[in-house]
Amino acid sequence: MSLPTTIVSNITRPYVKFSPSVWGNRFIQYADYELTDITENMKNQIQIQKEEVRKIFQSSSNSISQKLNIIDSLQRLGISYHFEREIDEILEKIQDTFTTNIVTIEEGGLHFCALAFRLLRQKGHHISSDIFKNFKNNMGSFDEKVVKDVQGMWSLYEAAHLKIHGEDILDEALVFTHAHLNSKINTNQLSPFLDAQIRQCLRKPLHKGIPRLETRSYISSYEEDPSHSKVLLNFAKLDFNMLQKMHQKELANITKWWKESDFPTKVPYARDRVVEAYFWSLAMSFEQKSITSRKIGGKLIACISLLDDTYDNYGTVEELELFTQAIERWDFSLIQSLPDCMKVVFNTIVGLWAEIEVSLLENNEKSNFVLEYIKKAFYRLAQAYLVESKWGKDNFIPTYDDYKLNGIVSSTIPLSTISFIGLGEFSSKELLEWIFRDPKIINAVSAIGRLADDVSSHKFEQQREHVASAVECCMKQYNMSPEDAYKLINKDIEIGWMDINKECLELDFIPKSVLECMVNVARVTEFTYEDYKDKYTNGELLKDHIIALLIDPIRIEQHE
Repeated sequence: MSLPTTIVSNITRPYVKFSPSVWGNRFIQYADYELTDITENMKNQIQIQKEEVRKIFQSSSNSISQKLNIIDSLQRLGISYHFEREIDEILEKIQDTFTTNIVTIEEGGLHFCALAFRLLRQKGHHISSDIFKNFKNNMGSFDEKVVKDVQGMWSLYEAAHLKIHGEDILDEALVFTHAHLNSKINTNQLSPFLDAQIRQCLRKPLHKGIPRLETRSYISSYEEDPSHSKVLLNFAKLDFNMLQKMHQKELANITKWWKESDFPTKVPYARDRVVEAYFWSLAMSFEQKSITSRKIGGKLIACISLLDDTYDNYGTVEELELFTQAIERWDFSLIQSLPDCMKVVFNTIVGLWAEIEVSLLENNEKSNFVLEYIKKAFYRLAQAYLVESKWGKDNFIPTYDDYKLNGIVSSTIPLSTISFIGLGEFSSKELLEWIFRDPKIINAVSAIGRLADDVSSHKFEQQREHVASAVECCMKQYNMSPEDAYKLINKDIEIGWMDINKECLELDFIPKSVLECMVNVARVTEFTYEDYKDKYTNGELLKDHIIALLIDPIRIEQHE
């Protein structure tokens, strides 16, 4: 992509010509799909398979260790949402056994302890990391005999990523297991299945992975596990393929809306990334119950992208001040003097707001409070964008702390979270009010989003007139090199993850599916901007993942 400075009507604009979409009209073909017959057939097959899985799951002969392994498989295979009630009941009982010391640590070993720890914490249960002291020697270090238990080390490495502040033993566990697991690969000492799982977790620990991508990967490798259950595997494949049909239809309708709106022509300075926008929405929740949130969420994230590029890549400060006032008042008359492309963006935002209202009314839900919070969140985002535009125009570098404070809003995460959850099953005025007050978990997720984005994109953005990123702010405030700034920012990202983990244990008045949605936002953000790359802007980097989730079904052998 080129980095010209465009002059239109004597106005100088710092303009980037982004590369076109890598998808074109690829997904529109799914718009004409009649899902009724396909899904009904799949639903019938799935219902039969589901009952078979339930029999395995509920078998009284399963030990606690076996039950934990089944729950882990169900979650990794993406089918645990069918058995949430049963899983919750089993984990409650396991939590009780740990509390009353009925089951000793020695009985299950490291894998058992680490797996129980991770599964319980994921569900919001308080379980002390002190249970891992049993695997230390008299010198206070992890016992070297642990090294021989590769499965146990793998489980401990995965569990340690749910650490909270002050858990030094889990910090030690991460360093210890990472070093020893890394030494095991490429040695031919592991089974193909275990080797694949260790490589995967070292690249991306399960706790920080996007659930749908983790599922797609695990289904493929699970077949290599000699002890795998064909019933679980077949059920997972059927379920994945059925949901994929639904996701394809959703994306087709969003793509059709984007094409009919002709944004690439009418808003030429903006990124054409509607497929990538839906990917974010899908990452937040893949289940059927979230269909309305995804349908609107995909469009919303695409609209946010238009808004972002309007402030970042087109408008002057004077134009953007008027534009921000128009969003505050929801008043089109305030932008009559602005370029047509900016009017298109404003009308699109207002049109989406009206679509949300219709969607809420169709579902017989009270809409006023949801709409008002979305409107307020849009204005807050516009204000944050305007602050950054003024900083950029004035070549002003704020302190790192001031930048992060504004960046929590400009990350777009408060708006996208309010909208997604506002359209979900647990939507309520009290819940949206809580989110709007920027609780610690939202601040942590937003900070991760802002900082990860900045680290990946700041070198490219600084080639033109652009607001200073977190990297430049950090360098100036602490008089440090870019490399040291990266280290400090990555440390802040890790602190954000510990804040998230802690909040998920303490926010027992917030539905677990809502908290999981918030965690998923942190996951998709880190994934999008990992390795100092921006997969959203550079769609080629996301292409294979989108193909895996939204184009290629999983092959199901007939004998299965």
